Amino acid sequence: MRRRHLFRPLLALLPLALPTSGLAKEGELFVVVNSTNALRSISKKELIALYTGRSRHFPDDSLAEPFDHPRESAVREAFYAALTGMDLAQINSYWARLLFTGRVQPPQALADDAALQAEIKRNRRAIAYLSHEPTDSDLRVVMVLGRAG
Repeated sequence: MRRRHLFRPLLALLPLALPTSGLAKEGELFVVVNSTNALRSISKKELIALYTGRSRHFPDDSLAEPFDHPRESAVREAFYAALTGMDLAQINSYWARLLFTGRVQPPQALADDAALQAEIKRNRRAIAYLSHEPTDSDLRVVMVLGRAG
């Protein structure tokens, strides 16, 4: 009888060891837009242009509004590392130089994935990245980035 109880903790861990096909891989970041946006996918080069202030438009020339995670967020750090190869200090320095010129503003930072999702659902021009794959039908994934590291 006692031996049966020894295996209960192991049985509880069994689902963790099973394959998880169809689920997001650890460390993936999901670039998303509103489902009514015409954008179906975006290249890394186009995404870099949006998130470095070099472009304010989607590939179809419609206006884009990129949104960001908070300045010192681990998700933001992972995003810029995967997208540009720059760490937080480099990207913050980059934006400080651009802000000094007064010509361009960095993407607006929102509190977390939930706030970003709400903004994308509300704003057809919004683009943002999430730390998990969205399940909401009002959002469309246009790129999946693996985290650098």
